Amino acid sequence: MENFPTQPQDDSGPIFNEPWEAQAFALVLALHKAGKFSWSEWAKYLSEEINLAQQTGDLDFGDTYYQYWLRALEKITLAKGLTTNTDLMDKTEQWRQAYLTTPHGHPIDLN
Repeated sequence: MENFPTQPQDDSGPIFNEPWEAQAFALVLALHKAGKFSWSEWAKYLSEEINLAQQTGDLDFGDTYYQYWLRALEKITLAKGLTTNTDLMDKTEQWRQAYLTTPHGHPIDLN
């Protein structure tokens, strides 16, 4: 059986609940480092997503934070012209299909 890397941890346990959270986090850092947006721009988009979630009743028990992060990432990349709605929808469908056809316990592969 293949050994998969463990998630980063601190004294309280895993920093991320799921691997996709770490990937979304890393993507934001990489895009910022590449000069695609500033931290203040990122903070604005993330704050808007958190505020929207709170207004719609999300109590945020710590398990939804990276969902806001991902929605903010999608919105900022659209606003900056780094992707299109069509590309996002296509990639989402590719992930969905890969998820549905990947055996439990195996990493999802888009190829």
